[in-house]
Amino acid sequence: MTSRKEDYSKWYNEIVVKADLAENSSVRGCMVIKPYGYAIWEKMQAELDRMFKSTGHQNAYFPLFVPKSLFEAEEKNAEGFAKECAIVTHYRLKNDKANKGKLIVDPEAKLEEELIVRPTSEAIIWNTFKNWIQSYRDLPILINQWANVVRWEMRTRLFLRTSEFLWQEGHTAHSTEKEAIFEAKQMNDIYAEFSEKYMAMPVIKGNKSESERFAGALDTYCIEALMQDGKALQAGTSHYLGQNFAKAFNVKYANKEGKLDYVWATSWGVSTRLIGALIMTHSDDKGLILPPKLAPIQVVIIPVYKGEEEFKSVSEVAVKIKNEIESKGLSVKFDDSDNFKPGFKFNEYELKGVPIRIVVGSRDLKNNIVELSRRDTLVKSSIKLQEVSKVVDETLLDIQKCLYDKALVFRNKNITKVDSFSEFQDILDNKGGFISAHWDGTAQTEETIKMKTKASIRCIPHNNIKENGVCVYSGKPSFQRVLFAKAY
Repeated sequence: MTSRKEDYSKWYNEIVVKADLAENSSVRGCMVIKPYGYAIWEKMQAELDRMFKSTGHQNAYFPLFVPKSLFEAEEKNAEGFAKECAIVTHYRLKNDKANKGKLIVDPEAKLEEELIVRPTSEAIIWNTFKNWIQSYRDLPILINQWANVVRWEMRTRLFLRTSEFLWQEGHTAHSTEKEAIFEAKQMNDIYAEFSEKYMAMPVIKGNKSESERFAGALDTYCIEALMQDGKALQAGTSHYLGQNFAKAFNVKYANKEGKLDYVWATSWGVSTRLIGALIMTHSDDKGLILPPKLAPIQVVIIPVYKGEEEFKSVSEVAVKIKNEIESKGLSVKFDDSDNFKPGFKFNEYELKGVPIRIVVGSRDLKNNIVELSRRDTLVKSSIKLQEVSKVVDETLLDIQKCLYDKALVFRNKNITKVDSFSEFQDILDNKGGFISAHWDGTAQTEETIKMKTKASIRCIPHNNIKENGVCVYSGKPSFQRVLFAKAY
């Protein structure tokens, strides 16, 4: 395994492939998510789905294809995604017999209207909402869909940036501006709670600058995380869309007084990029480290024995331990396969980030103990047989907490306040992380800093303290600091 310090990008790619999470496909820029990687996504999906439904949202599904005229209806949204769109122009192939039977596009099968393969679903959903909304009694509409989207990326990296990816996208309609803003903030809070409670990944909640907002949004709320290489990663966003989409698609409702008004909108989403965030937040040079709450296998039991008789006695105890731990709702694998030696299995499950490994050996059983090893610290300990289930519970909780605490300490150590542009450049080049600096609030200064340093404004933190200062680049007055960083 390549060291993180030696080559972070190569280290990341090796973990994704060697831990059997995903691989590149024959389609440029697209990936195959393998069963172990998809199992992590399913765990994420299950928790997020529960959190969405607890706040009144329902799942639905909308078409993959968006007629070009609908896509163009909201100009800012269409302009923002135009360069990433894949477009369907024909609906049939035909056999070219003159060219050895190869299939070619049938020029007579051109679509009357081109179809956009969705990069996001606001257009098709708001055109549908128009049929669902007549009066205030129909509101709010709180919809989420689990789907795939296509954004034709030129430079791709497994999970972090691919031409097709899986995600969820929420789309809601409200009768008041206040209600829509509350919804957008609430969903950003849910993303933050999920990131910290389940991913053990500390995040900073904030607003995007105007130039970094979602195309077509009046405001974008975000959660930003810091990876081990000092780069930021946008882990989730929630958008207050105002009445832009309602006006573009003529979605009105009759209020209690019978007057017609445009509805207010939000949209919000997270994607399989979260798996990339999980890898880069916790993993080490031995491979993946997974927080217990999202690990497909939380405990693996490996027998160590010589001969058939020892295997029978060891297996009997291992199965008993497995059943006891599983009865508490934990996922356990008893790896009794005989095609690999124990040492190989130890390395394999370390690489896959399984939080706890229990070794049941014939020698230890004579003393009524087993060996328990933590993936996060690699610390081994001898546990009495009658205490295994209790210790496993306690250890999983401790691993979850320790992973979060470690990531939080790292994040906080890598937020640096600077007051001059020379300091800004020095920290960016030699330390990395988040740079807390004054900004004059202009798009021109923001773009200049980005061009000169490749660092962008990641967010304007919600917990910002108002303070008078001068912009780190222009020297113009500023009343608050924002967070800059290089980012994925």
